[in-house]
Amino acid sequence: MRMIETAGTGDPSYSQVMPREAASASPARQLTAAALHVWGLADAEDAAAAVVTELVSNAVAYACRDVVRVTVTKTGERTVRIAVVDFSHALPEPRTSGPADEHGRGLAIVAVLCDGRWGTDPLRWGKRVWGELTVPEAKPVE
Repeated sequence: MRMIETAGTGDPSYSQVMPREAASASPARQLTAAALHVWGLADAEDAAAAVVTELVSNAVAYACRDVVRVTVTKTGERTVRIAVVDFSHALPEPRTSGPADEHGRGLAIVAVLCDGRWGTDPLRWGKRVWGELTVPEAKPVE
């Protein structure tokens, strides 16, 4: 796995370009877990894995071109933003899914895990869809 950490100013970040295919969810989870471990935020690994999986899945289903960029950024002491950039200008729309529906819950899952802190940044060449997790303080062992 090739991770790129941003240098210079700004928030610490790891980023990787991946094929726009379902199999990219696994390396996206690995990238996210590695970043969380480096920053001492591994307590958020399960939630972060679900968020990045849903964002990658959305990009696979709705984007164009053959690659996406996954970025994990530490935006605060205990806050992490997970984003997927793709080359489509079509903005994601949350849907209401019925109990028998097999699709359509991804953005709702992201919204719940991120306490409603998710969004889309339009870019000149496409968009960035992101979710921001706050990692709770670890409880002391008694």
